[in-house]
Amino acid sequence: MAERPPPFVAGRTRLGVRVLQGLGALWTLPNTVIGLLAGVAGMAAGARPYWSRRECALVFRQWPWGPGGAITLGMVILHTGRDLDGLCVTYEHRAGLCEHPRVRLGDHERAHVYQYLVLGPLFLPVYLLCGGVSVRNPFERAADHYAMHGYGWWPRPS
Repeated sequence: MAERPPPFVAGRTRLGVRVLQGLGALWTLPNTVIGLLAGVAGMAAGARPYWSRRECALVFRQWPWGPGGAITLGMVILHTGRDLDGLCVTYEHRAGLCEHPRVRLGDHERAHVYQYLVLGPLFLPVYLLCGGVSVRNPFERAADHYAMHGYGWWPRPS
């Protein structure tokens, strides 16, 4: 049986993760502000905000614009549905590259929140340079991988 680390070590690790998340939240604040502005605009047309601890983001559900699904901007998720527990088709499945067709939408969007915490204001330009909303984009493939397996939210080299 493996030994557990002493409580002070586990506590320090959790504290370190929280500090890094806090720094990431500050780093991606410009993106989060854009998401907040879009979410508040959507509230006039029926969007409802709630904090999702699971997704580490403020979620605006029933956001009135867009083709359906969700978009993440910093630590804000704009979602056209009622909740993020619904299943969505992966980008790789749509392109015929895998057989695992559906993942939980919230898990996919949480991966994007983590990506924003790392890249901050650089995320949107890098994301667009990598192909935007498409299977070619390694950020989308990584988000799908994370939603399928629970790990691997950062793009891997091809």
